[in-house]
Amino acid sequence: MDISFLSKTRLFAGVEPDVLTKLLEQVHTYSRRFAKGEAVLHAGDPVTHMGLVLQGSVLIAHEDLWGNRSILGRAASGEVFAETYACVTQEPLPMHVTAAEPTQVLFVHGAELLHAGTSGLSAPVTANLVRMLAQKNLSLSGKIRHITPKTIRGRLLSYLSAQSIRQSSYVFDIPFNRQQLADYLNVDRSAMCHELTRMQREGLVDFHKNSFRLIQR
Repeated sequence: MDISFLSKTRLFAGVEPDVLTKLLEQVHTYSRRFAKGEAVLHAGDPVTHMGLVLQGSVLIAHEDLWGNRSILGRAASGEVFAETYACVTQEPLPMHVTAAEPTQVLFVHGAELLHAGTSGLSAPVTANLVRMLAQKNLSLSGKIRHITPKTIRGRLLSYLSAQSIRQSSYVFDIPFNRQQLADYLNVDRSAMCHELTRMQREGLVDFHKNSFRLIQR
């Protein structure tokens, strides 16, 4: 296990490598590799372990019984998913988690990690989890804000503006391909691509694949 890498993640920030080694000896963990598109967690599963992405990335999405999908977020290398449900007993997972690319995940037992943090072995972990949960709430609030506009253009402008502000640049990359972006914004992919082309012709944006440039008038 790469302790040097783990100590640099948000979950274990502030934990000295030697302390982290002792901590992980007391908490049940296991690592798994997933192919692109493979299910990492299924909706309805009871969750005891949060996932820490070691390599690759995962998509977190809600899908109803009729196959309609809405992407809630993405977790890249060093980021955590399902931490809320791993820390709450007997709460089934309401979303699917799939590998967006070849991915390796370290699963960490939530209750055992919380106990280790409160026992004094690794107090920073509890504070890190609180900050991460707060950030997740901000991300979900952002998604609600982005899908509130009634038009596809309004949703695109809201999302792209937020990405520009977040990355402090008019030129930035987004973490989604076109289908994933459409699923995130809850719009039809073809209609969204048509609107992006119109926005490009009107001189509002320029783009290539997942790279965008916002153009000020």
